[in-house]
Amino acid sequence: MGESEKVYVEFNWWDGPVEGIADVNGVPHRFVGDIDEDEGYRYSYKLFLISESDLELEIEQWKIFMHWYRRFDDGEVDTTSHPANGGINPRWDELDSLLRQSREVPEVCLLAHATFEFIEGRESRYEESGPNYRVTWHFIG
Repeated sequence: MGESEKVYVEFNWWDGPVEGIADVNGVPHRFVGDIDEDEGYRYSYKLFLISESDLELEIEQWKIFMHWYRRFDDGEVDTTSHPANGGINPRWDELDSLLRQSREVPEVCLLAHATFEFIEGRESRYEESGPNYRVTWHFIG
């Protein structure tokens, strides 16, 4: 088992992280999970590189999400105001357009299972520095 690594952003959560960006051996990669019925309904993740420039754009979009999330967590807004709904935050929409192609899963990628562990002392689920967990990858094949 390797060392736990940084998770930069999370795009999707369903009983655990499904999509996001995290280091793989210290290098930022996108991760996209699929339920693996043969593995007891555990997620198997496809991992693929992300460029430095796309990582910067993803972190910018994460910060837009964080601004919304703080307001949502404080009860000021509801889910209808989430910037991913489109037409709410022009920069979010622009970033989505700029990142669309790089978010597509390539035919060739690394495959892994993951162990996610919460970061001690972090009370908030999300912060500008990323989600409140780290990941250890367990490569398949």
